[in-house]
Amino acid sequence: MSSVAPTRNVLAILTDARPARYWPNTGLTPDAAPFMPNLMIGKDISPEPGLYVTATPIGNLADITYRAVAILKAADLILCEDTRQTAKLCAAYGIDTKRMPYHDHNASRVRPGILKNLAEGAVICLVSDAGTPLISDPGYKLVRDARDAGIRVFPVPGAAAAIAALSAAGAPSDQFHFAGFLPSKQGARKKLLDALAGIDATLIFYESASRLSPALAAMAESFGDRRGVVARELTKMHEEFREDTLLNLAQVYAEKPPKGEIVIVVFPPEAMAAGPEDIDAFLTDALTRMSVKEAATEAAQRLGISRKEAYSRALELKDGK
Repeated sequence: MSSVAPTRNVLAILTDARPARYWPNTGLTPDAAPFMPNLMIGKDISPEPGLYVTATPIGNLADITYRAVAILKAADLILCEDTRQTAKLCAAYGIDTKRMPYHDHNASRVRPGILKNLAEGAVICLVSDAGTPLISDPGYKLVRDARDAGIRVFPVPGAAAAIAALSAAGAPSDQFHFAGFLPSKQGARKKLLDALAGIDATLIFYESASRLSPALAAMAESFGDRRGVVARELTKMHEEFREDTLLNLAQVYAEKPPKGEIVIVVFPPEAMAAGPEDIDAFLTDALTRMSVKEAATEAAQRLGISRKEAYSRALELKDGK
């Protein structure tokens, strides 16, 4: 990687940075107000040397901050998960900054050169295909190495699919756990879900469309049949939020496989305070009216425990233990 040129002052860039054309469903047109808010007028906002972890839209191209546009235009280099994907954003906002791929396959090879340029005073942006870098995307090692080398790392915040889904899902948001993508292998997936079952917080997952129904069914098996929300195609024209029990959602998407990018939001257990006595009392009563399997399923739904745990205890009670 060759040495970089001095960065440009971004004041003039902000003055006339406008979207290149109308974006559907945004109300944003080329006649919209300039991106530079009044509070920035007259201020020197030239970026300092360093690595800028820059959030980009997750779907709707209008969901980018004034600062992100300015930094991307003023930077010496943009590191992209996929240069073709980032090129669409750059074309929309007239960003002609040089782009270079940075992903899991080439990171170890190109990272030393990136760090060298940063040490020499470059302004470099790190972006992912969509959303905030490092959230289920490559980039952690670059940030870690930059910080270890004494290089400034600046967050340029913006869209993140997990937070966007949580904000509109209606699930408790005071505590949440982001688990990213589930393992592709069934055994590893079950092990992870079983470990997450005891967390008294809203759980957030990313998932591919092709694996959505099996993932929801596996969650129901480990968590009990809690409520969940499938958020699909966030900020895009066909955005969808569907709420139901995990088992019902699994059935819906088994019958009609979805398309698009997906976030799963799982509500926390409704009765984390239920102790062994509460579970035994519920199951003892349920077993007078239904089978072991049915009693375990209802206990999982009502008490927020896993079906496996409920079924095991129901068998013991049935046998008089």
